[in-house]
Amino acid sequence: MDEPAVGPSPAQESSFLSPESFSTLDEYSKNPRFIELQEELRGVLFARASGENVNLDDDAPDQHDAEDAEQPEPKRGFDFTRVGIPKIKLIRYLKNWIIECAPYLDKFDHARHFAVRVPVVAESSPALFYAVLAFSARQMERKAGSDKNFDSLELYQESIRLLAPGMQAKDSNMLVTACILAVMELMSGSPRNWRRHIEGCAALFDLFQVNGFSGGVLQAVFWCYARMEVCGAIISAGAESTVLALRSWTPPPPPPPPPQAAPGHLGTNAEADVFVRDAFYQRSLGNSDMHANWAVYLCAKACDLLYRSTRATELQEPDRQDARPFTAQWTSLWEHLQFWFESRPAVSLPTLVSEDSGQPFPTILFAHWPAISSNQVYHATCLIMLDMRPRCASVVAGSPEDSAVWHARRVCGISLTNPHRASLINAIQPLYLAGRLLTHTEEHMAVGRLFKIIEETTGWGALWRLRDLEIVWGYVPGEISAAMG
Repeated sequence: MDEPAVGPSPAQESSFLSPESFSTLDEYSKNPRFIELQEELRGVLFARASGENVNLDDDAPDQHDAEDAEQPEPKRGFDFTRVGIPKIKLIRYLKNWIIECAPYLDKFDHARHFAVRVPVVAESSPALFYAVLAFSARQMERKAGSDKNFDSLELYQESIRLLAPGMQAKDSNMLVTACILAVMELMSGSPRNWRRHIEGCAALFDLFQVNGFSGGVLQAVFWCYARMEVCGAIISAGAESTVLALRSWTPPPPPPPPPQAAPGHLGTNAEADVFVRDAFYQRSLGNSDMHANWAVYLCAKACDLLYRSTRATELQEPDRQDARPFTAQWTSLWEHLQFWFESRPAVSLPTLVSEDSGQPFPTILFAHWPAISSNQVYHATCLIMLDMRPRCASVVAGSPEDSAVWHARRVCGISLTNPHRASLINAIQPLYLAGRLLTHTEEHMAVGRLFKIIEETTGWGALWRLRDLEIVWGYVPGEISAAMG
């Protein structure tokens, strides 16, 4: 793999700027019972994943349309009696799931599987029901700043207890349950430990043979998981790649050509990339949700390329995944990224763009929810790519896409203009990537206010990333936060 430009990148310089002392960890994440339950959940998931492969056609609902598969009619109705929490509070948590929490996970899904389908399935799946309640309770606790009376711990414990029998029965609904619990853990725990929160889920996707094209509720669950993967990979800044290998994110490409391929043949890696690009493109025609998921996949590809480049340049480790030179890999991914941008459906285009609106960043308004995050993820991916661009890589000279600052300002402008809560949660890591390139105090303050809004309105930990940026910007940790009041 040939080397990108010499010298430490901003990503490498700040790879581990988020030690415990800089993170907004509350007492919950340090709670011995929470830590113990996390390990118990990992044990349940890995114990099942280490067993023989599951064929959903024989043993569980069909992965392409799990909700429509014919199964014996189970007993329906929510069972509120398994915990000591008053029923009226549990009903409040269920209501909060539908109104507040599920939209966080349905941000790229017009069918709203988490809001509409998951509560229906939960009527006959107690493990899933209590996972929903645990997530909702934790979100309400964080949003309220509660430091005691953690109903979510009791609900989390009950969901894990009920999860093991479902795993033994090869119930694919347990994949939905595990994903919801993983998101809850990621919301509650140390961001540095992101891999521990999602490793069990990754094993289950392989076990149940589910990918980003599976259809139905399981596809929605996969892309919810994938967004967690991308956030974690960005946090690692090249130190780690995705937990679930990218080849498992999409259907497998056709078999490689014979060794005696004609001169000038693209090679299996390039062909596989083109196959996946075309598969996404065909699925995204008339389907803005899939076009948004495609952006997440491309960001994961960029994080994986950064990881392999880091291993090659710093550890002199050969790239056994892709034999092409680094420049060829970078150029191919950059072209696919620009193809995504140019092929956006009409609903994914901004409704309004204003460069001079009296704000520190451009005004970029979107009318369609998936368009908010997918466009922001595109700009964040360009930042990752430009950060490791090899000297000899050719781009269109003078084009705005060639400017990292241009992309950074758009990342911030999208969040500033579109206060959709689900999209704000998805913006935490893109805002960090963009914030590293900002130089003016007014811009620093604007980004700081965005992080504060995210944490206060969604319950999602965001201010730890502002503390990382304060170090990058040269402030004393907490200085921008104090200036915001």
